[in-house]
Amino acid sequence: MKSFNGKMLFLDKSDINTDEIIPARYLTEISRKALKPYLLEELQLDGFTPKKDIEGKSVIITRKNFGCGSSREHAPWALDVNGINMVIAESFARIFRQNMFNCGMMAVELPNQTINHIFQVFSGKETFIETDLGKNVFILKADGLEEEAGFSISDFDRSLVASGGWVEYADAKY
Repeated sequence: MKSFNGKMLFLDKSDINTDEIIPARYLTEISRKALKPYLLEELQLDGFTPKKDIEGKSVIITRKNFGCGSSREHAPWALDVNGINMVIAESFARIFRQNMFNCGMMAVELPNQTINHIFQVFSGKETFIETDLGKNVFILKADGLEEEAGFSISDFDRSLVASGGWVEYADAKY
């Protein structure tokens, strides 16, 4: 199972699409590793510099409709190869969300007011998140602050995460 703990990357934007996550010109790449340098290179967000801001981050927190656009596994793959195993948002494009879980990663939806609160309190700070899958709780820490936020995922998605993804789950079950 992947780790769902680490430093957070705050992307204060809704409707980040799969072309912004990994531009279509790189879809001919046949390995995940080849996608690594291009993650979020098309994302236009004030103050965001992909090469500098992504390094060392393990979790993205963003707004609604993350992963909209074309349905492609390359988007979760580009996140994964960069060490980002979890995205927290108000909502996700359905196929992107399922591709995340199919890859053993997590796409966790939180209510708008919770996302707003996390941005207000923690954005702009070096924030670390711990995920307690057993209790369905995130623990966010920055500058001496510590807060918890509850979340939920389905039993099936939890099984995919615990197995490492769909292929590993299917190998164990079928």
